[in-house]
Amino acid sequence: MMPLLYADMGQEVTIKKVGGNPEVRAHLSDLGFVAGGNVTVISSLGGNLIVNVKETRVAISKEMAGKIMV
Repeated sequence: MMPLLYADMGQEVTIKKVGGNPEVRAHLSDLGFVAGGNVTVISSLGGNLIVNVKETRVAISKEMAGKIMV
């Protein structure tokens, strides 16, 4: 397992675990980041990631990406 932050661009990966406090986990879950779901890193801008999750593009900070294990 590794944080989503280190996933290769364009590669679809499966989410294994979402960490952080309950509030952070709930927020990420609302965005579609749930264990067993797939996510693809589209690009990285200034340390932030643009990802494709559940047919939607979402921008997340590197701190949030570090809490998503793939």
